[in-house]
Amino acid sequence: MESTIFRFILRYSKKDQVLLLIFTLISFPFLYFSLDLPKQIVNEAIGGTSFPRAFFGLELEQIPYLLVLCGIFLALVLINGAFKYYLNVYRGVVGERMLRRLRYMLFDRVLRFPLPQFRKTSQGEIVSMITGETEPLGGFVGDSIALPAFQGGTLLTLLLFMFIQDWILGLAAVALYPFQMWLIPKLQRQVNLLKKARTLKVRKLSERIGETVVAIQEVHAHDTSQYELADYSNRMHEIYEIRYEIYRKKFFIKFLNNFIAQITPFFFFSIGGYLVIHGNLSFGALVAVLAAYKDLSSPWKELLDYYQMQQDVSIKYELLVDMFDPPGVMPEEMQTAEPSDRIDLTGEVLASNLDLRDEDEGEGTFAGTASFSFPLADRVTIVGSASSGKDRLALTLAGLKRPIAGSITIDGLALPSLPESVSGRQIAYVGQEPKLRGGTVRDNLFYSLKHFPVRPADYGDDEKNRLETRIAEARASGNSEHDINADWIDYESAGAEDLDQLIERAIEVLGAVDMDESIYELGLQGTVDPEVHPELAARILEARGELRERLADPAIASLVETFDLDLYNTNMSVAENLLFGTPKDDSFDIDIISANPHVRKVLEQEGLIPDFISIGRKLAEIMVDLFADVEPGSELFEQFSFISADDLPEFRALLSRTEGGIPSDLESEDRTKLMSLPFKLVTARHRLGLIDEPMQQRLLKARKKFAEGFGDESPPVEFFDRDHFNSRVSIQDNILFGRLAYGRARSSVQIGSLIREVVDKLDLRRLIMEVGLDYPVGIAGTRLNSAQRQKLAIARSILKRPRVLIVDEATAALDGATQAKILKNILSIEGIGLIWVLHRASLGEEFDRTLVMESGKVVEQGRFQDLNQPGSVLHALATAG
Repeated sequence: MESTIFRFILRYSKKDQVLLLIFTLISFPFLYFSLDLPKQIVNEAIGGTSFPRAFFGLELEQIPYLLVLCGIFLALVLINGAFKYYLNVYRGVVGERMLRRLRYMLFDRVLRFPLPQFRKTSQGEIVSMITGETEPLGGFVGDSIALPAFQGGTLLTLLLFMFIQDWILGLAAVALYPFQMWLIPKLQRQVNLLKKARTLKVRKLSERIGETVVAIQEVHAHDTSQYELADYSNRMHEIYEIRYEIYRKKFFIKFLNNFIAQITPFFFFSIGGYLVIHGNLSFGALVAVLAAYKDLSSPWKELLDYYQMQQDVSIKYELLVDMFDPPGVMPEEMQTAEPSDRIDLTGEVLASNLDLRDEDEGEGTFAGTASFSFPLADRVTIVGSASSGKDRLALTLAGLKRPIAGSITIDGLALPSLPESVSGRQIAYVGQEPKLRGGTVRDNLFYSLKHFPVRPADYGDDEKNRLETRIAEARASGNSEHDINADWIDYESAGAEDLDQLIERAIEVLGAVDMDESIYELGLQGTVDPEVHPELAARILEARGELRERLADPAIASLVETFDLDLYNTNMSVAENLLFGTPKDDSFDIDIISANPHVRKVLEQEGLIPDFISIGRKLAEIMVDLFADVEPGSELFEQFSFISADDLPEFRALLSRTEGGIPSDLESEDRTKLMSLPFKLVTARHRLGLIDEPMQQRLLKARKKFAEGFGDESPPVEFFDRDHFNSRVSIQDNILFGRLAYGRARSSVQIGSLIREVVDKLDLRRLIMEVGLDYPVGIAGTRLNSAQRQKLAIARSILKRPRVLIVDEATAALDGATQAKILKNILSIEGIGLIWVLHRASLGEEFDRTLVMESGKVVEQGRFQDLNQPGSVLHALATAG
């Protein structure tokens, strides 16, 4: 990175800055004429006497002459405004492009940071620097040369005009400038130091916020929220104190500038008035000078603000350079280079005297260096204690960590010098803490295949034009010109020719890591758009029919209460029975359905509103009585109460107001509150006897009225229909087309097995797994459990068919049976070398070679059976577990 902000600006935007400067210089003559013209209008057109006057060959009387001069003045105003408009827009464009370039460069450097750097710099700090701290730099870049040139030129033009009118008034205008130019930089330097201190404090605050968010579970588990709040408050106070000092000095500078700005008119009025009275200065000239001075304060103020901004952004830029230029940054060509000749990693791995310490670690961290060798195609295990350095050796073998000293080669090629286009595609590494990205299972699974765009996206003419514009802007900003919408998947690496084959391969790999069943389950919970996938929707309806036939068996018929338009479903809530379908928006949300106009109209037509209010009051009375002594944070409220802990006092007061019965003039808000409660009743679950058989029949009539009430309009509810696929519910619910009976032991297990049988019979499993691949994993994969995240990370690495797979205790969190299954499946994969860092040394019997580590040194190496002898380090590790 360039050492100063101006070096950065000149290197990447020199042509733009020169163009801005040229247009700025061109604008000054027009500015000068616009300043001089008012004097001519006052002295010659208004105060003149000798008319007609010659004007470009025309003889003009006084009024036409005045109008012509005023027209020229208006034209000059428009021209000056056009110059300002163009310069402001172009400065903004240049600034935004340079800001985009800077952020891109910083992010690019983050991608090339040595791994130990991330242990010293938090993600919150990096995010804050790239997004927040760079923002002022973008605004400054466009103004860096053009603004001082424009404002300085404007200032000089105004001063020149004033000196031409009267040199004494010119001196009066600039008399206090030297004092300002001496004092303000001194004060500004103090402000800059305070801003630098504030920036560092804000970085640390971002770091602490990030740490707290990541460790929020620990905060709750140990009841440290008050400590965290106190710590946050203290850090905010430190920032406040710095801010307070900045305000004091900053506004003192502003006070001085304003005071000096008001002193100068005193000189003009006194000196200028004296000169006019004595006839040494025309009244028009004085008016013109006063008008010029009015315009003079703006560029001077802009120059002072520019100086302050320049000092501020210089500090911010220097801080960014310090942070984003750590020792050991990967050279850019390591990430961008594509070897002209294909490099295949084969042969022998040879390491000599590897120093596995980090750059900032002392000599006492490890006792020695590591030396070893083995064929790349071998199955190798690395064992040792937690502090033996085995994890660092795994990172070094993966090319993710550079040793401080020593050498490591693969078939004579130095591993640390290989570009990522070789190491990143032919070596796969899976660590103990899998890192997933927001998106779907499919996105994360195929992530290991996205090295370079292999096929352009299909665009229409308008989209192609937008793409060309986007690429042109990326080129102007020094950003990547690759189209993110192109097909980036390297099918060849995965051993596939197209997407269908890749999905087949992906499902096969998921089976190898024991995740196929999880993907199937996620697929059952997924939804399908029948317009996009009509064939799949039809197959699911076929499965619904098959399941319905099986549910005819009396032994299992009672486990599911199927949807029937003419029957009330006791395992659905009152709201669900009324809608008999799934809402397309949130207007029928169960918490607000009682206020929905269409629902209100239907209930009123069926005379159900008084009954709902009455049932609602009974429910409120039961809930208030049952939950009066339950703690507000208890899960009982969520599981069993129709009223939240926060709303309980309101309903208690409402019961008091209606103790003698429901008054006819009960407020509308209270009526709505009481009416909202019955909608949540599930007859089979709550068994309160409030929705009896007659009420169920009335609700069935209301159901039909509800559906008929939309007429020819498209209803906001997708109704349940035995012969139609419902795109708003999951695949499983579409197959089931009903609700599990409440309170029946193991009903979900039995019905799940039944659905699985139907799916297998109709050969739907693969299609459902495809839907499961589109399951959103959440931020960093948090919607998956830890085992699923770990399996997905392993599958992602296997899918790209690397020359060697490095597994760094990646299965340690899984149960023993799953570990053994995954290990067996991976060992059976042909053509892939394997390096496995084991958390239990006793598992090493299945491998060709074992490396035993101790204090950063390989102390034993060879076949497990040969090394596992009494008295050996491996034997001690194996017998210890």
